[in-house]
Amino acid sequence: MTAIRFVSMPTDEAEAYWAGAPDAYDRAPEVHLAAEDGLPCRHCQEDIAKGERYLILAHRPFPEEQPYAETGPIFLHAEPCRRYPESGRTPEMFLKRDSYLIKGYGRDDRIVYGTGQIVKSADMAVGAGRILDRDDVAYVHVRSSLNNCFSCRIDRA
Repeated sequence: MTAIRFVSMPTDEAEAYWAGAPDAYDRAPEVHLAAEDGLPCRHCQEDIAKGERYLILAHRPFPEEQPYAETGPIFLHAEPCRRYPESGRTPEMFLKRDSYLIKGYGRDDRIVYGTGQIVKSADMAVGAGRILDRDDVAYVHVRSSLNNCFSCRIDRA
């Protein structure tokens, strides 16, 4: 099975949003106060705590617009946080949730049909490794199995 590494939102992208840069829909990120624990930050891969300020913004984790370049809402701490280090270890935050959608994308940034699957959080790394065993898959996206929100990317190690 292919060795993997989890890759969070790049720090330069998070820094731009923290500075007020427009999101994928050319709108300023919205600032909110967390009413409860459990909103997932896509930079540090930790939950935003109740009472913390956070951003909601439209994120498109693809280099350019095209039919398969999904855009959707994500959460981000409103204050700078430390990026989750790239590693083969599944982020603890993911293991607090039941399942995720994983799917492979080709070098052309388009979905490779037949790779999408809902996996238990504890099985995510193995599932992603199997998808990355395919020669036609360049990377895997992890998305919420309930809301389809982008969580992170998984690359070959």
